[in-house]
Amino acid sequence: MCQSSEFGAHAIYRKPLGLWFLVSIWNATFNFRTCQTLVLVLTFFSYASYHATRKTTSIVKSVLDPKKAESGFIQWPIPNSIYLFYSQHWKPLQTSGWAPFNSPSGTEMLGVIDVAFLSVYSLGMFFAGHLGDRLNLRLLLTIGMVGTGFFTALFGVGYWLNVHSFYYYLLVQIFAGLFQSTGWPSVVAVVVNWFGKRKRGLIMGIWNAHTSVGNISGSLIASALLTYGWGWSFAVPGLLISAVGLTVFLFLPESPEAVGIDKNDALLMPGRTRNDEPLLEGKEEKIKDQAVGFIEAWGIPGVAPFAFCLFFSKLVAYTFLYWLPFYISHTAIGGEYLSNSKAGALSTFFDVGGVFGGILAGHISDHLDARAITAASFMYCAIPALFLYRAYGSISLFWNVAFMIIAGLFVNGPYALITTAVSADLGTHASLKGNSRALATVTAIIDGTGSAGAAIGPLLTGYLSTQSWSTVFAMLTAAALMAGLLLTKLVATEVKVKLRVRRSARSEESII
Repeated sequence: MCQSSEFGAHAIYRKPLGLWFLVSIWNATFNFRTCQTLVLVLTFFSYASYHATRKTTSIVKSVLDPKKAESGFIQWPIPNSIYLFYSQHWKPLQTSGWAPFNSPSGTEMLGVIDVAFLSVYSLGMFFAGHLGDRLNLRLLLTIGMVGTGFFTALFGVGYWLNVHSFYYYLLVQIFAGLFQSTGWPSVVAVVVNWFGKRKRGLIMGIWNAHTSVGNISGSLIASALLTYGWGWSFAVPGLLISAVGLTVFLFLPESPEAVGIDKNDALLMPGRTRNDEPLLEGKEEKIKDQAVGFIEAWGIPGVAPFAFCLFFSKLVAYTFLYWLPFYISHTAIGGEYLSNSKAGALSTFFDVGGVFGGILAGHISDHLDARAITAASFMYCAIPALFLYRAYGSISLFWNVAFMIIAGLFVNGPYALITTAVSADLGTHASLKGNSRALATVTAIIDGTGSAGAAIGPLLTGYLSTQSWSTVFAMLTAAALMAGLLLTKLVATEVKVKLRVRRSARSEESII
């Protein structure tokens, strides 16, 4: 079973109630492998549900603001002009849509809501990482999921209560972003607590498909429910993530100790050796686990370059996440405009490419043992992919889907790699001397910095799209280039290491 006498009452106290019930009442048996599988499944669906709720806003955008993107351009920055449209004196552009978002400034309003959500999400990430290394990860994740579900559903309640106040929707999204910020540091820390370094890139690349699965399921659910009223597109995903959150509370073992598994015993399992350097390994020189400080975590080699690379990488990825359905519905494909529901469903192919991109990037980085080279290469390849989608995606549905999948592969590949395997590697860096209590903090720093870019991208798109979508794609291309360039020093270091290893191997062969 998952419990051993060595851990006694403390293990029973921390064991999730659902597992305790299964062990005590049904006499169920949970070995180490079973617990690993349980962790992968629960964390997969938990973060997929986070992304499903996050995707709903992009699907509903075209219903709230149905006008064509060519309508009036408002210069940036325009705080005074924006606030005029938030008052009771909004002027609708047409009878359809939802006030105040169907006003001449509706597109910009939606951009402001996106940036409010993502800004709070980004800032909250740093605090969530700090808490994640100090509190029970299972409880933190549960609170985040239930809170996210509540405020996601509350956004949809505005439909039934006939709410037309911008401030209502803005405030709801701010609180939703705050609760969403608990998710990523928690799930990464839990997964890394259970898995070692061997094939980490491939395993976490496959596991990271939860992002695309969440985006796809969120798009399909929200699109299907638009027929019954856009409020349902928020309410149902909100209820689903709350239900998954309760399941996490009942069954997720956040670490081997939580279910009474001795870390050292886990090392002796068949197929696992000390050379695998698992995160469960207890090293002789290991210092007493103390949560790593925020500034200290920034000083870990590689954290800053990858964090700023992710800033630009997520800027591109989240612009697609929030604006791709809107872009598709406002762009003639094969000479025809698609409905909002069809545009939302079509946008899921970007995430299909993202699934393959995450797996491919993880496998390549494992094979080459070169995270920076892999991430930078993918970002450089994203540049022509973005150009092809913008230039030729409108020819037909076939070419739109084909170039969308290619763009999703190269955009989401490095994004997935950095937020999973790279974060896990840096969170267990040699400079920490075996201290495992830096995982959530490092993950939060990297993804929190990336989320700042995720906030800026959709905001700028809200303004630039009213001028020209070509301008938006120029911004995305520049961001992809910057993401690759920021890893130049790390790429050079990895190349030098590869060359040194190759020269050493040749020297040994010549001696033999």
